[in-house]
Amino acid sequence: MFGQKQASRPQPAIDPSSVAQAGAALALAEPAPAAPAQPVAPPASRSAASEGNETLVRSDLFKLIRNGVFSAMNASAAVGKTREQMKPAVEQLVLEVAERERLNITLSEQGQIVGELLNDMFGLGPIEPLLADETITDVLVNGPDQVYVERHGRLELTSCKFRDNAHVINVAQRIAAGVGRRVDESSPMVDARLADGSRVNVVLPPLAIHGASISIRKFSKRNITLHRMAQQGNMSLAMATVLKLASTCRLNVIVSGGTGSGKTTLLNALSHFIGLGERTVTIEDAAELQLVQPHVVSLETRPENAEGLGAVTQRDLVRNALRMRPDRIILGETRGPEAFDVLQAMNTGHDGSMTTIHANTPRDGITRLESMVMMANGNLPLLSIRRQIASAVHLIVQIERMRDGMRRVTRITELVGMEGDVIITQDLFTFRYDASAYSEEVKGTYESASVRPAFSARAAYYGLEAALLEAMTP
Repeated sequence: MFGQKQASRPQPAIDPSSVAQAGAALALAEPAPAAPAQPVAPPASRSAASEGNETLVRSDLFKLIRNGVFSAMNASAAVGKTREQMKPAVEQLVLEVAERERLNITLSEQGQIVGELLNDMFGLGPIEPLLADETITDVLVNGPDQVYVERHGRLELTSCKFRDNAHVINVAQRIAAGVGRRVDESSPMVDARLADGSRVNVVLPPLAIHGASISIRKFSKRNITLHRMAQQGNMSLAMATVLKLASTCRLNVIVSGGTGSGKTTLLNALSHFIGLGERTVTIEDAAELQLVQPHVVSLETRPENAEGLGAVTQRDLVRNALRMRPDRIILGETRGPEAFDVLQAMNTGHDGSMTTIHANTPRDGITRLESMVMMANGNLPLLSIRRQIASAVHLIVQIERMRDGMRRVTRITELVGMEGDVIITQDLFTFRYDASAYSEEVKGTYESASVRPAFSARAAYYGLEAALLEAMTP
């Protein structure tokens, strides 16, 4: 069915390490179709002598072809080659193995097997098609037999499967090695990123009970702006205008929200209004911010080595960033003692700094900041901490992923000062949920408080007061 039969040309077998050194990962996996699985053609016998006795299920047939391709692959031929350059050679090897073993496979099966082999050699195996799907925002691997994706804010179980837990670990280690990190039994957790900027978290057994876990937050290929978020209904046009003015006026902004609520996306959108002449330093565990300015220095933390030494934390990087003459400091996420240093930076001339924090409301965000500062300096009086927060932070933007999967900015809250030992805030905008229209889709309206923002004097300094007051007028 593949034309004239060709005589197989045996080549020297190679071991996996040599292939890894050649740049092509050949620890090939159980097939994971990019599209719904097609009916499998009736399996053929392994040879004429055993015809009619032992039938090959599809996984065994694939494994036989994979092993044949592996043994015949020339490691030196893979050096420096791209996926498209290697595709003809892999197709030829699949043909030769199928003919040598007398396996009857259809053209569609041949194409599927070649695609899966290439995914394992140049990508992430069974989940590679999921990463190419632009409608998917998260890929969640729970062991070899369970892969979920998030699409339009909803979780879905896919048909993708790995061969076994060893292959999931192989993929996880390949991801970690790509950014100079390691993950194994002695260091079973790691944060990393893919080549396209997607964020990855890996947890291996024995911490992960039912097999290795890989959580991928995909890098958005679309350039999300505040204007586009307003068009999509993530916020109102007036809210987008006020946030644009806040970034332009160099306000210190904290984006607050739960996991997967869109904090980093909103932070990226806010960063578009940083001046082209400003020097910006970004600090992250796994670099994923997409700043478009020409003068950006991106710093990334480093975990400890096998001896437990050499770790570089976010707090270390924040302290070092202060010596780098930054105009703005953008911290990907504040979750520990580095909060103290961030507040110090915001209070010492680095206006326009931004960060994200995990909290359910702006008031909860302030409480979390207090707790994290106390982690860094437990002897500091609470009143002193609150005064620092009130003078350092100008805006808290609360974003939430709602039950219909839509991310919405539910509140823009301004910190206006202290009254006694209490931080005084005022809401500039609020999303009002319409409880009378309960349905799958969340309905509500974005309401303006119609107040004069406390930073209007700062907006006047930048010549933007009129635009700010116009945006606040309903």
